[in-house]
Amino acid sequence: MQEGIHPEYGPVVFYDRSADKYFLTKSTLVSKANSLPTIDWEDGNTYPLVNVEVSSYSHPFYTGKNVVLDTAGQVQKFNARYGRK
Repeated sequence: MQEGIHPEYGPVVFYDRSADKYFLTKSTLVSKANSLPTIDWEDGNTYPLVNVEVSSYSHPFYTGKNVVLDTAGQVQKFNARYGRK
């Protein structure tokens, strides 16, 4: 690897707002740590905090809770607007 072209990689706490869960992982977002809020973690260290809307705690693929889409209604709307005449 070339020196000096890669972003810093370190620990960051992510907060899934929809599931109200925090998790510690590593990310390149640590390079923007000066502009991020911080949080005191369970191990006594302070880490940058990143808010996310969806993570594995709240995404339907990982939780098994599927969202029912009204596909029949969408098809009817499409056919009404652009369908064959």
